[in-house]
Amino acid sequence: MWETGRDKKEKAMLVTLKVGEQDAWTAEDDAKELKELARSSGVEVAKEIICHRDKPTPSYFIGRGKAAELADFCQALEMDVVIFNYDLSSTQQRNLEEIVDTKIIDRTQLILDIFAQRAKSMEGKVQVELAQLEYLLPRLTGKGIMLSRLGAGIGTRGPGEKKLEVDKRRIRERIGKLKKELLSLSQRRSSLREYRKHHSLATIAVVGYTNAGKSTLINRLTGARQAARASMFSTLDSVARRLTLANKQKVLFSDTVGFLRRLPHHLIEAFKATLEEVKEADVLLHVLDISSAYIYEHSQAVFEVLTELQAQQKPIIVALNKIDLVANEYSLRRYLKDFRNSVAISALKGTNIDQLLEKISHQLADLMTEVEIEIPAHKMNLLNLIYNEGQVFKKVYRDDKVCIHASIPHRIKGKLEHFFAKKTFDKE
Repeated sequence: MWETGRDKKEKAMLVTLKVGEQDAWTAEDDAKELKELARSSGVEVAKEIICHRDKPTPSYFIGRGKAAELADFCQALEMDVVIFNYDLSSTQQRNLEEIVDTKIIDRTQLILDIFAQRAKSMEGKVQVELAQLEYLLPRLTGKGIMLSRLGAGIGTRGPGEKKLEVDKRRIRERIGKLKKELLSLSQRRSSLREYRKHHSLATIAVVGYTNAGKSTLINRLTGARQAARASMFSTLDSVARRLTLANKQKVLFSDTVGFLRRLPHHLIEAFKATLEEVKEADVLLHVLDISSAYIYEHSQAVFEVLTELQAQQKPIIVALNKIDLVANEYSLRRYLKDFRNSVAISALKGTNIDQLLEKISHQLADLMTEVEIEIPAHKMNLLNLIYNEGQVFKKVYRDDKVCIHASIPHRIKGKLEHFFAKKTFDKE
């Protein structure tokens, strides 16, 4: 059993492998992101190693010689865990653990560990456990990840804490049960979306790279008190908050799990029940951290996930967040030019939030329509509906009826036409 405790952090060695020249990120940038992920999981980063290879080796990922060197470091520094910035095959993981004699964690395990710590809702916990079990299943052979080892430390939270001494058949049965639970939860979400449509609630899904400031922005817009920390994946569970815009239109902001470069495909699959909010939203609010040197790479990573979700064609408003950390006016003007339909804001300081809300109102204008209608005195409940759901421009009392000129959601217009088809028309 690996030693762990609330007051003792595991000592971790981080291994960053840079394979050729795949993208604009340097090896140091890859190492920095891995370090942020590791710290978010709660380990103590004691040493970092950067390796350069044309391609990983099939048996040891970093080569047998480098693995032997890694073993010497781990023994000398009494490391508890070694974390790699890439996903390892079951063979690579098994061989590395044999030669290094230290627990080996790859990037997916690290992300899943953070997810397991942050999941609070039933849906979040089910999704994390499903992703963990699907990751573990092909690795339960030979001397790979031993289930008897599960139960303590990084990479072993979630199902590991339940001391899963089960075989592949039992794990498959559990996976099947979890998928059924997710299907039930997904159907419940679908019912909630139908309720929102019935009550004319426009939905805005807030997306962005992890730690871009999504939760802080939702707190600023809606007055919510959602936990917002300067760490990766601080929000895992989808949270919805309501806001009434200046034109009386009601909107619902849905927070989503932060996206990440090279986010494993099976993690996206496991969290599709939550990410359906992105697919079903009327508008996407893309939050970008413009204080990051990799704003363009972060944006590309987000669009890759949106494409996988088939949501890349939705209307998008870009919130260029953290302008309080950008002193270069030229850079700010360039970002506003490069990112279409964007507003430069500071969610933390509240800078330009009014401009953002105005742009949101303008974007949602297509969901509204102007009408003129005569409401009989005995149907005053419809007048209340118009006031609650739309914006009244003019109201005139005539005999036993009220003449209204207002802007209302299309769905409300449909309800009114059902009763007053001959007296309702769009304003030319």
